[in-house]
Amino acid sequence: SREPDVPPEAPLLFEVTLLEVRDGPDPQPLPPAVRLRLGSQRRERGNFHFARGDFAAALRSYRLSLRALDGPITAPPGPEEEEELREQRVKCLNNCAAAELKLGRAEEALAACEAALRISPDNGRALLRRGQLLAEQGRDAEAALVLRRALELDPTSKV
Repeated sequence: SREPDVPPEAPLLFEVTLLEVRDGPDPQPLPPAVRLRLGSQRRERGNFHFARGDFAAALRSYRLSLRALDGPITAPPGPEEEEELREQRVKCLNNCAAAELKLGRAEEALAACEAALRISPDNGRALLRRGQLLAEQGRDAEAALVLRRALELDPTSKV
């Protein structure tokens, strides 16, 4: 029933001491359908951040999506689920590459492109971005081969 010692609207300063750091729990095995749903939700969250220009947050979301997609499973996925998991991984890796580029990290973007191409060697977006990155690095012969392949796959590409 007494008045507080600190007046309203007063600025406060808190000092916090970190006492302990723990790793998160090991990911629990999930059914493939749940992994797909989690991966998709996290990728969409990354797309939201990317559209707002928060590329670091977008990259974190894309990486969380990949962890969900690659996590332990309770049962082997069926052929359709396996294909969908593969497609989602490629989308996330392509998105990681785009976010890395926006953050000015060309080497990391190139690594993400190459990871996407290991899963899907004919992915046009990854080929195109990889070719552009190689050209920027002055690796013109490699870039020409990659870009030629991208053009073969999508001859109507404006890029």
